[in-house]
Amino acid sequence: MKKYIIRNWWRYLIGGICLVCSTAIDILVPFITLSMVDDVIVGRNMDIFRRDILLYVAAGLGRAFFQFVKEFLCDMSGCRVASGLRKDMMKHIFSLHKGYFDKTNTGELMARVREDAGAVWDLTGFVGMLMTEATIYFIGVVVCMLKLNWKLSIVPLVFMPPLAFIALTLEKKLGKDYDDISEKNAALTKVIEENITGVRTVKAFSAESFEMQKFDEKNQAYGDANKTFATDLADTDPLLGTIPKIMQVFVVAIGGYAAIKGSITYGTLVAFVSYSISIVWPIENLGWMLSLISQGVAGYKKISKVLDTKSEICDPKDAEEEPGEVVSTDHIGEISFDGVDFEMDGKKILEDISFTIKKGNTLGIMGATGAGKSTIVNLIERFYDVTAGTIRIGGKDIRQMPLIDIRAFSSVVAQDVFLFSDTITENVRLGSKSSMDERTVKSAIKSAHAKEFVEKITDSYDAIIGERGIGLSGGQKQRLSIARALAKKADLLILDDSTSALDMETEAAIQDELRQKKDMSKIIIGHRISSVKDADEIIVLQDGKVKERGTHLELIKKRGLYYSTYEAQYGDYKKALAVGNL
Repeated sequence: MKKYIIRNWWRYLIGGICLVCSTAIDILVPFITLSMVDDVIVGRNMDIFRRDILLYVAAGLGRAFFQFVKEFLCDMSGCRVASGLRKDMMKHIFSLHKGYFDKTNTGELMARVREDAGAVWDLTGFVGMLMTEATIYFIGVVVCMLKLNWKLSIVPLVFMPPLAFIALTLEKKLGKDYDDISEKNAALTKVIEENITGVRTVKAFSAESFEMQKFDEKNQAYGDANKTFATDLADTDPLLGTIPKIMQVFVVAIGGYAAIKGSITYGTLVAFVSYSISIVWPIENLGWMLSLISQGVAGYKKISKVLDTKSEICDPKDAEEEPGEVVSTDHIGEISFDGVDFEMDGKKILEDISFTIKKGNTLGIMGATGAGKSTIVNLIERFYDVTAGTIRIGGKDIRQMPLIDIRAFSSVVAQDVFLFSDTITENVRLGSKSSMDERTVKSAIKSAHAKEFVEKITDSYDAIIGERGIGLSGGQKQRLSIARALAKKADLLILDDSTSALDMETEAAIQDELRQKKDMSKIIIGHRISSVKDADEIIVLQDGKVKERGTHLELIKKRGLYYSTYEAQYGDYKKALAVGNL
């Protein structure tokens, strides 16, 4: 935050000068009123009357100008500080390792980027400016009152401490109410979001009454929190309004008596009453301003916590070849696992995984849910580091390679398809939006057998896809995801159970397309025999270990786990032997 404040120093400087000037005008205006009463109304001096009128006009215009410049520059500076912090946070969040997101709530990160950055905006913008203005104004008014009549100044100064105490007490109480309202609002929003997003599921299971009951509970809790806030405000707020009125009565009574006795002039009394009225607002709003400042400071601390988080997966300090290391041209485009183990939170996920995929070859991976298939993908992308063993790309340990090179080597079609709320073309171009031409996009969509349904959609390739691909079927989303991966033209294509929503005919057609891409290595993870049967090698995982490996025919002959899966899906051993007929 400090660097952004320094970058905007001249805005804060000019804004601060304008703040002082506008506050000085506010403080000095009652002296014009004093002159108007004593010299014009009582003294009948027309020359002073004309002067005071001009001073009123000049004060109004001057205050308007200084206030505008102050508001504009200070708010602009606060905006730039918050915007810079948001940018830093997003850039840092993108750099963090996957394990961080496994343990951190998405809503928490959104709150850091949106709400906490907004609180910092307030702190470095209007709240900081307002607190400064209130402080200068209060001190200036107290000085002017003492200058006018120090004895009469005792009256408002006696009322200030209890007024400040009540304001701070109210703000502390309302602060707790605000926190409760925020929590209840978050819970209510979560229920609403879940039910709107999953409305099809709710209707399919006729769960409307149950979900309405959940909504009513959260809605009632949110309403009760707001009622508590309103009650606390009603209990104390009238007192905040009453004390200043009582103070003004005392000021008018005591000052009026002094004016009648001739101890002070009528102009002094009018100016003093004006000051006694205006001195109240800094005290009344003290609690509110301190609360916003506290929120801003707390928000910055939360943001700093995110920014101070170090990624466990980083580029190596020296990405060049180690002394004596020579990467053979024989290994270009090759990826290998050599005795790889992986543990997470003390639990072993993978153990002694070894395989090599030559450029242009295909590896099939099968196994039950939780066997560790997707973990292999995460390790290839270096979302996590291996616990033991080595993963090599082109003969080089990936821990010695820049992350950008590792991620550029492979293109992944994940189980959970994610499409952005953008056009079909821009979704396919993801990662290469500035360099990928339309021809590449259309070619990839054709290879993924998505051309037919894309061209039937209104606006075709320029059609806007809804959030997470809403409005598209599961198979259509998978085909667009495959198109996105093909358009990247990476050395390695990874299909992580990414044809599960496709019919057998479409899956077979896509596999035919992939077989023709001889320059691209492939890892196909699936539960269907049809997905992996044509692979150059198939490994079957069980409890994180390679239980079986070989070609389709070799595994069928072993009559092990792979054979059992085939029997469950086809129930025909003789057909299993006829690889070409599958």
